[in-house]
Amino acid sequence: MTGEAQDTFQADVVVIGSGFGGAVAALRLTEAGHRVVVLEQGRHLTDDDLHRARTDPRAYLWQPGVGLRGFFWQRVFRHMAVIGAAGVGGGSIVWAGVLLEPGRDFLRSPAMASLGVDWETELPGHLDTAARMLGRATCPHRGSMDDHLCQAAQALGAEATFGPVPVAIHFGRPGETVPDPFFDGEGPERTGCRLCGECLLGCPYGAKNQLTRNYLHLAQRYGAEIRAEHQVDAIAPLPHGGYVVRSRHPWRREVRPRTITARRVVLAGGVLGTLDLLQRCRDVSGTLPHVSSRLGEGVRTNSEAITAVLQPPGDDFSEGPTISSDFHPDARTHTTLNRYMGGWHMRAQVGPLVDDDLPARRARRVLATLARHPGDQLALLTSRHFLRRLTVLTTMQQHDSELALRLRRSPWLPWRKGLRSAVVDGVRPPSNLPVANAVTQAFADSSGGRPLNLLGESVGGLSVTAHILGGAAMGRDATQGVIDSRHEVFGHPGLYVADASAIPGNLGVNPSLTVTALAERFCTLFPPAPGNRPVRRPVQARAVAPAVQENS
Repeated sequence: MTGEAQDTFQADVVVIGSGFGGAVAALRLTEAGHRVVVLEQGRHLTDDDLHRARTDPRAYLWQPGVGLRGFFWQRVFRHMAVIGAAGVGGGSIVWAGVLLEPGRDFLRSPAMASLGVDWETELPGHLDTAARMLGRATCPHRGSMDDHLCQAAQALGAEATFGPVPVAIHFGRPGETVPDPFFDGEGPERTGCRLCGECLLGCPYGAKNQLTRNYLHLAQRYGAEIRAEHQVDAIAPLPHGGYVVRSRHPWRREVRPRTITARRVVLAGGVLGTLDLLQRCRDVSGTLPHVSSRLGEGVRTNSEAITAVLQPPGDDFSEGPTISSDFHPDARTHTTLNRYMGGWHMRAQVGPLVDDDLPARRARRVLATLARHPGDQLALLTSRHFLRRLTVLTTMQQHDSELALRLRRSPWLPWRKGLRSAVVDGVRPPSNLPVANAVTQAFADSSGGRPLNLLGESVGGLSVTAHILGGAAMGRDATQGVIDSRHEVFGHPGLYVADASAIPGNLGVNPSLTVTALAERFCTLFPPAPGNRPVRRPVQARAVAPAVQENS
């Protein structure tokens, strides 16, 4: 890599990643007059691509080196498994659209309070902006699945906390396409939700408010450039300030690496992407030597457990958005239901419900149950209309627990380095949540279904999550965190982190709204554009009209 004079930067800001943090940065910094280039390793996905993903694993799974060039990925570590997406729009592609606010306990937690920011005063305005931009609406649909979750809440003495969830979905009238209802005509047309339960596979129908229909759409409209199929593998400071960013094509090895120079760089590639890149730059190439030793520490899974219930033959719970209702089994725990239409891989991932806090003993009990009753597992694998009968329950806790993700040589491929999980001081994320199993059993008692655990949790001892947090978290200084409260990396001016890796604690709820709000706040603190660039007034989505779909 070579340096360039400061007046010949190819961009003012390079944003790495196009998920919730990167999409906000793309729009808001473009509005502020910056020349913004977004680098995303995944593809631009069309509606046709999302349709194909429902039946073709090559269009669904992301493992480009072996010809799988879809978007869904799952990484398995020693202590956890992480689910995510690669593509323009990042995690919003496989997002259920839930927009829940963090509780006061999180805002008042020691890690947040130590930053010297009055979060209870400062963050609500950004949460409101994020919710409007993402088109938050209260789910109007209630079906049999919701009724049984309500019964489970009642059985656990928590019926008062049950209710519909706020979601980023345009409900309108099912299948009816209308002009942009959110941004005074500057957004794309939208189509009323079909209640198909397929949110987690990407929405090709124009209903879910994934980032390509709001932040990224507007960012491109106002001048941001989004470059798909650019996997960043190096960042280096330039002699006179700024950075050079190098990327390669994710699967076409004949394409030469490309570089771009920028005054500032925003990392927003998700926890795994950001931690891998920063550790390679610090520990392998040495281009970012001053990044804090706290990098990779304090990784959290939102203390999450995923369970399921399979209904008897003939039941059909598929109608509705993926997530339509929730409740709080206790003060620190939150549970949502999930429809998973199209999630064909779930069939092989579930097994008997076994509650045991000792991972090794739990695994032995599960394997013994499978050995005694092999026909029960075979029935799962061969069940007709499996996904229409399946309810997935996601239970999260604010209870603190953490791991470390460090760049180490693989025991199977010792010539390669990759992120590996490690237990550090503190409480590791649980692979068994008794309260989650209690909710699942109560749901099954109400519905007459069969309660199930994920085999990765019950046999593998893994904490399975789609909501990984931390690892490059905010702190008072480099001994406490990787970035400051303005999201700038300690020791490397002009380098920022604006994704979920910045969050220093478990939220206990789905984190998408919090990540978006923190990114909104970050952009208000960002340095102004150079020169006398034209500045746009930040777009503010208008309030959403009430949903018109009637409960079924």
